Amino acid sequence: MQRLLLLVMLLLASSLVRVQAAGFQVVTIKGVGDTPMQLAIWYPSAAPTAATSMGLASQEVAAGGAIDGASLPLVIVSHGTGGSGFSHLDTALALARAGFVVAAVTHPGDNYADQSKSVSVLDRPRHMMRTVDYMLAEWPGHDRIDAKRVGIFGFSAGGFTALVDAGGKPDLSLIAPHCAKHPGDFACMLLSKQNGPPPQAQAAAVSARDLGDKRIRSAVVAAPALGFTFTEEGLRDVRIPVQLWRAESDTVLPHPWYAEAVWNGLPVKPEYHVVPKAEHYEFLAPCTEKLAAVAPQICRSPEGFDRGAFHEQFNADVVGFFSKTLKQ
Repeated sequence: MQRLLLLVMLLLASSLVRVQAAGFQVVTIKGVGDTPMQLAIWYPSAAPTAATSMGLASQEVAAGGAIDGASLPLVIVSHGTGGSGFSHLDTALALARAGFVVAAVTHPGDNYADQSKSVSVLDRPRHMMRTVDYMLAEWPGHDRIDAKRVGIFGFSAGGFTALVDAGGKPDLSLIAPHCAKHPGDFACMLLSKQNGPPPQAQAAAVSARDLGDKRIRSAVVAAPALGFTFTEEGLRDVRIPVQLWRAESDTVLPHPWYAEAVWNGLPVKPEYHVVPKAEHYEFLAPCTEKLAAVAPQICRSPEGFDRGAFHEQFNADVVGFFSKTLKQ
């Protein structure tokens, strides 16, 4: 009897380790137009973990560890302008520990090292479609993923990206009149500094109708950029569950033209969270000292706001939402 009890305890402990551990790898794939594209990938793993460098941060993961589980849901992640596949590393880790495979893109031409195409917003949804293609057919662990359980997470420009991939059709002709009235908005200042085709020219060249990905079954959208370009008509085809987040004190994408505009336009009302006192960048992973020294503007929090404490709840809510909407 004692041996049986010990065996049960060992099995329970083993199960707990598998739930709490995550594997990790970085791969470079052939992206849109053969442009190389980097993916950071987290996934459930029972392999031993160790502190692993991720640029200016580190995590306890099993680097290159074997994937654990079958019929796993997939979440793809789109970062904001000037970010990277590591921008939401804590949220990705929380998802992996909960049994999800997570693939976070570093958008070519719109990342911390290269912002030469940061106004080419309609390139981004195609990056995400290519990511799903790779993860479902080419990634060595693709046979462990359930192709019917795919979600998307997007922040800021990544939130815009997620909405387009979910079937939204932005009216980019609305940008010019909005920026004439609100030239201080981040997107408007970015457009004024960048060379390249204006968004309306991009829309003429690439139909947003062709950018929706029907494989995506649910979406988490945090502080979506260009929210005002999504009219009720443009969002009528977004019928999947959406969890929408707004930072109450967002000065980068100020209320009510961004998240609120999306809330107003969605035909199926989302699970809507407004984060008290939060600024725009609070949705990014809590900063390390190294990152704060390099990019203080994305690491400063309003007085009285604890990003670390917020992310404990934020990550739990994101995991809970995807667990509910991507269940078998």
